[in-house]
Amino acid sequence: MLNPGDTAPDFTLPRDGGGSVTLSDLRPSKVVVYFYPKDDTPGCTKEAIGFTERLDAFKAAGVEVIGVSKDTAAKHDKFVTKHNLGVILASDAEAETCEAYGVWKEKSMYGKTYMGIERSTFLIGSDGTVLNAWQKVRVPGHVAAVLEAAQAA
Repeated sequence: MLNPGDTAPDFTLPRDGGGSVTLSDLRPSKVVVYFYPKDDTPGCTKEAIGFTERLDAFKAAGVEVIGVSKDTAAKHDKFVTKHNLGVILASDAEAETCEAYGVWKEKSMYGKTYMGIERSTFLIGSDGTVLNAWQKVRVPGHVAAVLEAAQAA
């Protein structure tokens, strides 16, 4: 897991709407990169809607917002359309970026273990340094906490 002060690994990933998104291309903006398990599940939907609802406030603070999961860009397109999302959704189908950020973890449910994305968020400064990191995120109140940190950065 990355910690504040670490350099955020750069990435180029396919995104919703076609094309790709490259972290370093967004400089000098600060960037929130949030990793989530799966499109269109209850927690992930609430989180994406929460970031979308506060997107103007993030932009006013000079912050871009990118959500990352293993879902395909085509699945992201459906998720964006269904919930009228405004955040960038990137597809990390091979989990390489997830691994680089330390969020690809062994998880367990109903006694079975499997590999999956641990819901995590990173606030990355304009120089590519991690300013804040949240791991094992619980959705209620999370977007407000990230926005507060982004506005203070």
